[in-house]
Amino acid sequence: MSLLKHVGTIGSLTMVSRVAGMAREMIFSRVLGANAVTDAWFQAFIIPNVFRRLFAEGAFSAAFVPMFSKRLHGDGGLDDARSFSDDVLSVFLPVLIALCAVMMLAMPWVIYLLSDKPVDPVEFDISVAFARIMFPYILLISLVTLFTGMLNSVSRFAPGASFPIILNLVLISALLGSEYAADAFGWSVEDVGYAIAWAVPIAGLLQLAWLYIWTRVEGFRPRILWPRITPEVKRLSIIALPAAIGGGAYQINTLVQLYFLNQLATGSVSHMNYADRLNQLPLGIIGIALSTAILPTLSRFVGGKNKEGADRIQSDAIELSMLLTIPAAVALAICATPFITMLFQGGRFTLEDANAAGAVLGVLVLGLPAYVLVKVLVPNFYARSDTRTPVYAAFISLVVFVISCIWNVGLTLPGFAIEPLGYGVPGIAAASVIGAWINVGYLYAVLAKRGYYTMPLSLFARLLRQFVAAAAMGAALWFARDLLTGWYSAGFFERIGALLVLVGCSAVVYFGVAYAVGAIDRQRIAALTRKKEA
Repeated sequence: MSLLKHVGTIGSLTMVSRVAGMAREMIFSRVLGANAVTDAWFQAFIIPNVFRRLFAEGAFSAAFVPMFSKRLHGDGGLDDARSFSDDVLSVFLPVLIALCAVMMLAMPWVIYLLSDKPVDPVEFDISVAFARIMFPYILLISLVTLFTGMLNSVSRFAPGASFPIILNLVLISALLGSEYAADAFGWSVEDVGYAIAWAVPIAGLLQLAWLYIWTRVEGFRPRILWPRITPEVKRLSIIALPAAIGGGAYQINTLVQLYFLNQLATGSVSHMNYADRLNQLPLGIIGIALSTAILPTLSRFVGGKNKEGADRIQSDAIELSMLLTIPAAVALAICATPFITMLFQGGRFTLEDANAAGAVLGVLVLGLPAYVLVKVLVPNFYARSDTRTPVYAAFISLVVFVISCIWNVGLTLPGFAIEPLGYGVPGIAAASVIGAWINVGYLYAVLAKRGYYTMPLSLFARLLRQFVAAAAMGAALWFARDLLTGWYSAGFFERIGALLVLVGCSAVVYFGVAYAVGAIDRQRIAALTRKKEA
């Protein structure tokens, strides 16, 4: 199966999930708006969600899949792979239960560390309650991740790419039901928040059931045995922890930035969340899909000492990712506030909230190509069982991010003070962008220095042409955006019409110019659709 077909399968299902997530956020913004309760809810949801993304997009895609695949396709075959997965599951489950118990007991201290000082008692209690309700989701979704890794090893990508849809559908149902209860029974915003919080672990149970069914269909029979630390389980643990940190730099930054957002005005967490929802759309569809698809192939090429094949896969991934990411970043930057207004404004989410979130999005998407490139470059290290280098890159990125955030919000210590620059939430978004580009620069420099990969000049030339096409598209959007100003906050059909016009304008101009200037390697793309992975 071709790389493009793998990416298409994962990306299309991820796109469905992201669109469902977008619908969820649109309903969420109207039902709950941007206030202290929504800040508390998003803060509580981010904590288990960060752990989820670290496991799902970092540790197991980097460590479990190559090790499981080696056993599945080796002399031991299915029986050896089953034994390994059972050992992992039997150790993994008690660790997760212990983690949940410790975190739920320690949740007041966790929320306190992330909160503004002095702490608002009411908002603090709500945040702790929400977080305790939602944190067990990490146990359920980590088991889902284990099953997803097993399925990915046999190139069954669809179930693992589709399970996030379940969460979005359950949350949408909870939101609509809560809105009805608010109208019929006088539920407060806080009551609605509790109802939606309980929907998260319920969705986790449904997701686990979905993946378990698919593992049975593929012939796997997951069993829970008496925990034993085998050499292979120990090796998996050694690889997985740094892999989670290295591959999840963006998520670690998300957790750290909660503290800084809580130092700003009420609604800051919500404004960042709504902006990040649009930023995550191309990141999930393009970056995560490519990262998941290329790791097994890179692992085979590297293991077979086929450098030419590994370089070709890496170049294809960079070219394809930037072909789609660069125009997405430019379009979101120029039309940030219109997009936020069309999608989220209404109900309790005001035009002022839309303007604030739009300002954040306009800055945040400047790092979108970097976020995607991190996802595309990191598998080159994982294929060589090198999980340390991405950790170093993530740590450097995190340090730069924290320093930039401190500069933005200020810092006061005994005998020492840093005056805040006062850029608010956009300033924190800018800090994330700077850290992401430093992460990419470090990863590429190490790849080139060690001789793992160097970008060919032909690819560099096509990337420059992609920027030319994106610039032409940006100019067209700049003029089209102002012509549709009255439609962004109008009725449903006007908003849809404006969205279709802007998206259509972007696609026609970008791909038309890209084709004309040679930004698209037509022969290479055609080859990707039919070439078998060797």
